Amino acid sequence: MTRWKLTVEYDGRPYQGWQLQPHGPSVQACLEEAIRRFSGEVVRVHAAGRTDAGVHALGQVCHFDLEKPTKADTVRDALNFHLRPEPVAVVRAEAVDDDFHARLSCKGRAYLYRIVNRRAPLALDIGRAWHVPTVLDADAMNEGAQRLVGNHDFTSFRASICQAKSPVKTLSLLTVSSVGQEIHMVARARSFLHHQIRNMIGTLRLVGEGKWTPDDVTRALEARNRAAAGQTAPPDGLYFTEAWYE
Repeated sequence: MTRWKLTVEYDGRPYQGWQLQPHGPSVQACLEEAIRRFSGEVVRVHAAGRTDAGVHALGQVCHFDLEKPTKADTVRDALNFHLRPEPVAVVRAEAVDDDFHARLSCKGRAYLYRIVNRRAPLALDIGRAWHVPTVLDADAMNEGAQRLVGNHDFTSFRASICQAKSPVKTLSLLTVSSVGQEIHMVARARSFLHHQIRNMIGTLRLVGEGKWTPDDVTRALEARNRAAAGQTAPPDGLYFTEAWYE
């Protein structure tokens, strides 16, 4: 028996999210079916983070156990063959120790959120970025973002259906920068609340539009009330970019 660690990228648009769903396709189901076709084995694939419907990944990490003796390159190439035509790709496959767990061993996760900030509508990036036609001030958004860095009660940025035991999280990095016609938000933490990133970017948009100041972000955080913060940004612009381990 070998435990395999995969690094996976996917376009989240066709799926109900990472996790298996009774009434819709999921990334997990696609991978598990590809493994069955390759090896004849029925396995369970565990991920570093469960992305929501419409959320993408550039560096999702997952693992599974396989009895079939094989090589890393064969695992990668065989799974990619059986994944076609799904928009899911195994970028790398690695044999790891039996005590490795994609979620439980993970020391931190990183996400990117993309806003295309221009008047013209999207043609190539529909479903892959949030189109905001009003001019945004990325520097002001970044100043507001720094009010959220650190250990806080993030109730104001937590979805009502969030199942986390505590709203307290430590946000180690949150930056907003201008990249051509795009605005990128990068977030890093050990873990996040449900919709936390999308609620933070929806709030920071208010700062970028000049409707809020960074002090308003602080007030929203301290209110510990979801109604005090901004809208939930769409999943289109959110990408799981990295999971790291010791």
